[in-house]
Amino acid sequence: MQVPQDGEDLTHQPWYHGALSRQKAEALLLQDGDFLVRASGSRGDHPVISCRWRGSALHFEVFRVTLRPRPGRPAALFQLEEERFTSMPALVHSYVTGRRPLSRATGAVASRPVIRQGPLQRSFSEDTLLGIPVRMESFRARKWSNSQPADLELSGQDTEAHVGPGTSTRPLSALLRMSSDPVLLKIPATLGTTADSLRASDGQLHARAPTKPPRTPSLTLPDASRLPTTYCELIPRVPSAQGTYPGQSCSQPEAPWWEAEEDAEEEEGWSFAKPQGEVSFCPPDKPSCLLGPQNRPLDPSVLRTLRGLFLEHHAGSTALHLLLVDCQAAGLLGVTKAQRVAMGVCSGLELITLPHGHRLRLELLERLETLALAGALAVLGCTGPLEERTAALRGLVELALALRPGAVGDLAGLAAVMGALLLPQVSRLECTWRQLRRSHTEAALAFEQELKPLMRALDEGSGPCEPGEVALPHVAPAVRLLEGESPEGPLEDSCERLLRTLQGARCMARDAPKFRRVAARRLRGFRPNPELREALTTSFLQRLLWGSQGAGAPRAERLEKFQRVLNILSQRLESSH
Repeated sequence: MQVPQDGEDLTHQPWYHGALSRQKAEALLLQDGDFLVRASGSRGDHPVISCRWRGSALHFEVFRVTLRPRPGRPAALFQLEEERFTSMPALVHSYVTGRRPLSRATGAVASRPVIRQGPLQRSFSEDTLLGIPVRMESFRARKWSNSQPADLELSGQDTEAHVGPGTSTRPLSALLRMSSDPVLLKIPATLGTTADSLRASDGQLHARAPTKPPRTPSLTLPDASRLPTTYCELIPRVPSAQGTYPGQSCSQPEAPWWEAEEDAEEEEGWSFAKPQGEVSFCPPDKPSCLLGPQNRPLDPSVLRTLRGLFLEHHAGSTALHLLLVDCQAAGLLGVTKAQRVAMGVCSGLELITLPHGHRLRLELLERLETLALAGALAVLGCTGPLEERTAALRGLVELALALRPGAVGDLAGLAAVMGALLLPQVSRLECTWRQLRRSHTEAALAFEQELKPLMRALDEGSGPCEPGEVALPHVAPAVRLLEGESPEGPLEDSCERLLRTLQGARCMARDAPKFRRVAARRLRGFRPNPELREALTTSFLQRLLWGSQGAGAPRAERLEKFQRVLNILSQRLESSH
């Protein structure tokens, strides 16, 4: 295989298939080692290597790192895992001739190219991939259908502003950057550009959510040229696992329930009504696709499945899944008319400030603590090599960066992830943190210099909370205060913090409709993976951590028991170094 120069056109490579959908790519991969390179419509301007290995079709995204123009230096680098190459052909040549695994997690080896049949039709994404200048005045808008949130070119775009089928007049320079930018993943970036690089974690937004093709395990698929492309790294398709969401019938509608537009006149004319009782936003129990009817605490097989599931999703994708589940748990999205009538207000953000919001406040505290414990377990449960534990720690830092204001903007989820990172059992893993600073310096600096001060400001009621950069506000301080917990610190500081918290709760309830619109805009066009979505629900995490029988025990007893488990795990890890 010849390695062409940096500027050579990819269309001359026989293994490059252009804008090929995931389903069609899988249909071409017949034997282990078969591979091809395609321009995935759901992953923006990054190429994807599709390879069959051990009977499964796997997809590996290659990141294109644009460099500042300098004499004698290439315009961009292509990165897979930790290695970078000056061209895509050079990358393929290195992995194929050296028979090296495309990823350490899968061990997949690409050895036999699938030769392209017929000419290519170049698309906008391919022009960007090949470094060809594109017109700034307009471009073809793709339909996005994906459980990975890396493609955010249409984020914040007016859904009505288009000049014809499939076209948009929005200039390319006004579009937001992608969540696959360096800080979220493995590509180094300066801390000064962290906010911009993570802003695209808002979700895959487009004018209208396309009808999703059925997920079937068969590799023989009909012509999908008119269907939206989908992309799920290493994710097996689970038929009929999507379930039914609030306001969604068994037949797939044009848009999921979180994208349904509410009657603006009804919302503006809504006024407080006498509540009829306490309301819970926990979804009703239904058969789990990850847990059996009865399960023991910390089932090893389930933990392995979850580890693989989270490895398959980037931090931005997990952040969007968490935003979706958090918004439903907080009563920001998916609130039915019957629930509104019962609680007397429009959303859970208003309900938690009222006396009859006691049940919801307890549910939110339970969710915050359970998510934090699960996050700590993801690190402390890595009893293998130090690098494995460091990777888990880095994953939590990247998830926190993807959740912060200006990115996905899920401050409730951010508080849970930071709670896991700041737990004493995790904080005292000195060797792990030292390895993080040595191997992943940017992530370590972002945690110390950006995330920790941000979380401190949010807890004190002085952090960012404006709708727009925030989709779901930080509700924990108000919830704790209204449940009788006093602010810590000197009396004078405690009083100021109490007043800020109460004022923040008042603004949060007042701006609830704005937060709802921002959250719906973040999630427009997003198609969650049903297994990952279930894995982030409170009920699933309770059963995972305490078992199907222990999940019903009193909250204080459960938390005390699991703190002892984390102490044992942490002490064993510390004593081994």
